[in-house]
Amino acid sequence: MRILITGMGGAIGTGIAQKLERDPDNVILGVDMVPPRRHLKRSEFHLVRPGDVATRTRLIRDFDPEVIVHMGVYEPHARSNPADSTRRTRAVTRSVFHAGLDCGALRHVVVRSGIEIYGREHGTALRPDEDAPIRPTTRFGRALAEVEESARAFSSLRDIPVTILRFAPIVGPYIPSPLGRFLRLPVVPVAAPIDSPIQLIHIDDAHDATVAAVRERVGGVFNIVGEGAVTGSQAARLGGRLVVPVWGPGWQLSKMLTAAMGSPLPEHTAEAMRRGQTADGTRARTELDFVPARTTRECVNDLYEWASVIRVERDGAAA
Repeated sequence: MRILITGMGGAIGTGIAQKLERDPDNVILGVDMVPPRRHLKRSEFHLVRPGDVATRTRLIRDFDPEVIVHMGVYEPHARSNPADSTRRTRAVTRSVFHAGLDCGALRHVVVRSGIEIYGREHGTALRPDEDAPIRPTTRFGRALAEVEESARAFSSLRDIPVTILRFAPIVGPYIPSPLGRFLRLPVVPVAAPIDSPIQLIHIDDAHDATVAAVRERVGGVFNIVGEGAVTGSQAARLGGRLVVPVWGPGWQLSKMLTAAMGSPLPEHTAEAMRRGQTADGTRARTELDFVPARTTRECVNDLYEWASVIRVERDGAAA
């Protein structure tokens, strides 16, 4: 199977490629603006700037993939500032689906999205399933809605099934997650007077869910969330952090302080901490046969078990 992976340079895309490489029949091509973060044995990678539409289009058309795994979706303050993340996501998404129109071998597309797409307006379902209305209330949520709209339009034009994976915030001990970075601060602001629950998904489970989508080739939308939920204060206390209740204008001060501490707080992360963020993951279990290996609480524990700095003493006898 010829598989194209956009966003292969990030921790999510690299991990997906590693798992897909285990099948010797898979031929994998990846593109991204940064090189892969881990060693890949057989995948072919091309460094392509998000704005370089011509090069990306040529590579995709020449490769003529059977499956496109579109992970070229850039989260604000992961590695890109909010404006750049939106622009890069839009550029990569448009060029990938434009090139895909000319790929005769293409049979299936898997797309990264997120539960931020549901928004947190008053009256919004607290635990939305995939049929809930899309009402994004943040920049990242609106960018995800654009990605999904492009994917659906492409599916209609080509009559090709598209699998949309709406991930909970993806965390892990080695990825640049804004929420993960925020929770690892020594002092964690939490919402008051109501501290609402959030759900997470471990990056290893995000890899497995994507591979399951490639394998099953089931079109549709799937929430990918870890079992259970924790509040912001519960998460912080699991890591032995100091919890500071915040409300109203205090969140603006919190944003300034956390940014000064090296953890910018994008609006979608602030929304999750202030209003909670959960979703119903039943459909992924029944139709994709995917069950996350880690619960939300285990995601938090794993996040805090990652040492910030490991000092290695030099052996004085070594040359």
